[in-house]
Amino acid sequence: MAFQITDELIDQVQQHIASTEDTQLKALMGDFHYADIAEILDELNLEDATYLLRLLDSETTSDALMELDEDLREDLLDNLSPKEIAGELEEMDTDDAADVIAELDDAIVEEVIDKIKDEKHAQEIRELLTYDENSAGGLMAKELVRVKDTWTIAGCVREMRRQAKNVTRVHSIYVVDKDEKLIGRLSLKDLLTAPEKAKISDIYIPRVDFVFVDRTGEEVARIMNKYDLEAIPVVDEHHKLLGRITIDDIVDFIKLEAEKDYQLAAGITQEVEADDSIFELTKARLPWLVLGLFGGLASVFILEDFEDLMADPQVKALFFFTPLIAAMAGNVGVQSSAIIVQGLANDVVKGSLWQRLLKEVGLSLINGIALGGLVMLFGAIMGYTVAFSLTIAVSMLSVIIIAALIGTFVPIILDKRGIDPAIATGPFITTSNDIFGIFLFFYLSKIILQF
Repeated sequence: MAFQITDELIDQVQQHIASTEDTQLKALMGDFHYADIAEILDELNLEDATYLLRLLDSETTSDALMELDEDLREDLLDNLSPKEIAGELEEMDTDDAADVIAELDDAIVEEVIDKIKDEKHAQEIRELLTYDENSAGGLMAKELVRVKDTWTIAGCVREMRRQAKNVTRVHSIYVVDKDEKLIGRLSLKDLLTAPEKAKISDIYIPRVDFVFVDRTGEEVARIMNKYDLEAIPVVDEHHKLLGRITIDDIVDFIKLEAEKDYQLAAGITQEVEADDSIFELTKARLPWLVLGLFGGLASVFILEDFEDLMADPQVKALFFFTPLIAAMAGNVGVQSSAIIVQGLANDVVKGSLWQRLLKEVGLSLINGIALGGLVMLFGAIMGYTVAFSLTIAVSMLSVIIIAALIGTFVPIILDKRGIDPAIATGPFITTSNDIFGIFLFFYLSKIILQF
């Protein structure tokens, strides 16, 4: 049966904590998965959550900590001593431990690392902290099983048993030479069926997918997705094996990137959550709202230039179609930019930029002609003149083409300049297309209707 948080359970936990009934509390928590314990911690107040965290063994709480929201985890760690934090880190894989260390105040980072008893574990955490968090180096863990090509099968099995004690999941067995360079991988089936006196060099598979340590997380995700990998080794420029990235780590990375892109597309300039402070939410949302304000003001100035149209009963009805033109410009621009941004993320936007733009023009012509035909039909039903309906249709066609070109061109240029193109799917595109759309609408109307 799936675990469910209930008021009765939380009350029971709180009563055990209030009465310091540690034995009963441990027995109760012993039935739960670490992810369930993380949910319980999230429901408790900070003081009770800290008490429970200190009571349970670090082997359980270290996993539970990684399931918690980052803000809650930081608050809990603030209540622990450097020695207690070090105890939690000792039970974590190096990549998780490095992520937690990165969240701590700089003043206590070294003190926490110094209190980690396993010196090798501490050194590996220090190494991971030197890499950019969104690079292959920042995503990798140091825990893996590696064997030398010169070992015998019997010696390899003994060494694998020793190494596997520190590895949560053995996805692959990597083969290295005397200089620790990655040269292949080992099939467990071949290992089990080979004679004990045979050498690894006789049975290993020389082909192995890998990534360099400075590659971006997006590149790692594309490779793992393309080749359907559960784990991928990470090497330096000399092909020395440094660590591995597992599928759970890359899924977490993809999730965070998707959340960030979604917020950028909505016009939010930094990562925030619903329960963040009003100041943080305002700081993240206000810049794009200001951009929208200036865009709206620019539209006002454009409309003022055509103020004299209001005196002409033949064309003043054009003003009533302004929201339609602005909406079509914004919608088409967002559609085009969303497709391009998705293509850039999946590395499928290739070839000449001009070919891409010509393709968008062709698509826009088809869509524009179809929508223009509907406008002409609407005009006929409403009794508008052919010239008036044609003006709306031609303006809409032109606006759709321009909006599609902007929605295609801007994300590609941003990507080439190292700026996240997801920013182009939000208010930036909508506002710019609104301005261009309104200007084109009245300018073309002036030419066609000759006023």
